[in-house]
Amino acid sequence: MEELTKAEERIMQVLWKLKRAFVKDIIDALDDEPKPPYNTISSIVRLLEKKGYVSYRAYGKTYEYFPAISKEDYAKTSFSKLFAGYFDNSPKSLLSFMVKQEKLSEADIEELKALINKNT
Repeated sequence: MEELTKAEERIMQVLWKLKRAFVKDIIDALDDEPKPPYNTISSIVRLLEKKGYVSYRAYGKTYEYFPAISKEDYAKTSFSKLFAGYFDNSPKSLLSFMVKQEKLSEADIEELKALINKNT
């Protein structure tokens, strides 16, 4: 699966949320001000379609787009790459990083301990 650019990922987030959308709907769902040009979003959606992330249904010259891959499947693939690339597939390295960066509260750590104990 080909990696997505930040712009492509933003569009996919919108499509996962909306389920089905025309380019105009995607633009309306973006928080950007001013709104990005129609042609820019249309180009990104077509790139996503070529990469296999988006499918469409044609209504004459108008296209309704929808995700061809679930958000969960994308998250699994993206996390696997991140986990392998930055943490050498080591859960210990990942958790150590999270603790050192103060991203886990004491309650989070206790929940993780309980989860680990439950699954061992």
